[in-house]
Amino acid sequence: MPLALELDAAADATAEETCSLENYLALPDHSMDQRIAAARAKLGSQVLLLGHHYQRDEVLRFADVTGDSYKLSKIAAQSEAKYLVFCGVHFMAESADLLGRQDADGNTIQQVVLPDLNAGCSMADMAEISQVEAAWEALEKLGLTDGLVPLTYMNSTAAIKAFCGERGGLVCTSSNARAAFDWAFARGKRIFFLPDQHLGRNTGHAMGISLDRMPVWDPWALQGGQTKLALMASRVILWKGHCSVHQRFLPSHVDQVRAKYPGIQVIVHPECRWEVCQKADALGSTERLIQLVEDAPDGAMFAIGTEIHLVNRLAKRFAAPEMGAKKIITLDDSGCLCTTMYRISPQHLAWALENLIEGRVVNQIQVKRSVKHWARVALDRMLEVG
Repeated sequence: MPLALELDAAADATAEETCSLENYLALPDHSMDQRIAAARAKLGSQVLLLGHHYQRDEVLRFADVTGDSYKLSKIAAQSEAKYLVFCGVHFMAESADLLGRQDADGNTIQQVVLPDLNAGCSMADMAEISQVEAAWEALEKLGLTDGLVPLTYMNSTAAIKAFCGERGGLVCTSSNARAAFDWAFARGKRIFFLPDQHLGRNTGHAMGISLDRMPVWDPWALQGGQTKLALMASRVILWKGHCSVHQRFLPSHVDQVRAKYPGIQVIVHPECRWEVCQKADALGSTERLIQLVEDAPDGAMFAIGTEIHLVNRLAKRFAAPEMGAKKIITLDDSGCLCTTMYRISPQHLAWALENLIEGRVVNQIQVKRSVKHWARVALDRMLEVG
């Protein structure tokens, strides 16, 4: 081989080795800080780095914007950046691709990167499209789909979002679930809510719907495990799904913190069980929970039922005297982290950014064209509802 070709081959091999994820994962977290900062500076406005509240601090510190899924979805839809690097989970990156700027042919101009493809969502995985389609067919045979409006939580796949969009429904988040329910009831007499039964139940109950009129559809049981009479009497049919983090909180946890800290305020995410939410002082999305703490008077005490990274971050932020010295603890001492969110590490982020500098888009999230139209319709309706 000529020397020039040998040098080119050696350079290619070195570049390939440098950009190999395995080489990054072998390095300690702190060694990534300068590399991430340098890559961010070099990429400039070409990249918008979106960080969900449940991300680890080592990653979230580099985000251009932090927020819950609703806030980040809106910002992604408005961004002029060429690359959207989403430090969240798969369904969030899908939504960014769906809402991204498009050309005249409907092709997404922006490219969405998920630093670790293994960052998924157990709740989203609990509603598989073939199961949902089978459930709809079963309800159709019972004569219940006339006036049935499908709503899906943001924590669902693009295929589920498209299913809802095509059938006159929309997407919601914990921030706007009530508004989405109002929207649906103005258009139909019954809601089919996917995939989080707890958010659906808590939202419906807050609107005055009794629990017995919100049966749970079990995709693994014949006719969803429900009688025709129960389904006909329903106002909301709930899918049997849940968040593995929020379902861990129990009513006994509320009782224990109240006994230990008289006067403490218990605030929880509406993905928690109904029994927990009934004992809480307030419910709210991640953005709402943060706002409740920010607006509280000096010296206030909170036990928060949500993902532990957010709770720890709030505890640290508001411990300082200048922030009112507010005491913040987790509702459960064995507070659970979102293991799939936690998968995105500084190493994954540095690897994704440095590949962009080299002109390589790794871990790009692209929703199939066959799914994109109706999924985008459902998301656009969500943004209109607000």
